[in-house]
Amino acid sequence: MYEQNQAQQKWLELFIAQHDASAGTVHVQRGEDLFLTAAHNIPPAVVAIVARVPHGKGMAGMAQVQKSPVQTCNLQTDDTGNIKPGAKAVDAQAAVALPVLDDAGAVRAVVGIAWSREGEITEAEEQAMMKLAASLPQ
Repeated sequence: MYEQNQAQQKWLELFIAQHDASAGTVHVQRGEDLFLTAAHNIPPAVVAIVARVPHGKGMAGMAQVQKSPVQTCNLQTDDTGNIKPGAKAVDAQAAVALPVLDDAGAVRAVVGIAWSREGEITEAEEQAMMKLAASLPQ
């Protein structure tokens, strides 16, 4: 079940606007899994599917396990197996999942952001977004 966190929702909407993106999510780690706490421009059917992300599944789960960003140039055409079918229902192409680490280096959340354009996110862009993602409210 999706329990929206208002502070994280406001933060996500600002984060998306700052990066000229079209959609995004915030998943907070509880136990081993990730739970959706904020979503912007995500279809209700997808929200239902990603309300809980099992450990290591999809882009968010991979970012969680790897503790590093996971990206795709195009959600619609990605054939790596990293993109779950529900993600393809989001009206976006380029996307990145960014792990948010606590002071001890453990994952506390994963921020997903997507654009309506195809393309690769540079390492410098990823690192800048990771730094900003660290400001995600609890």
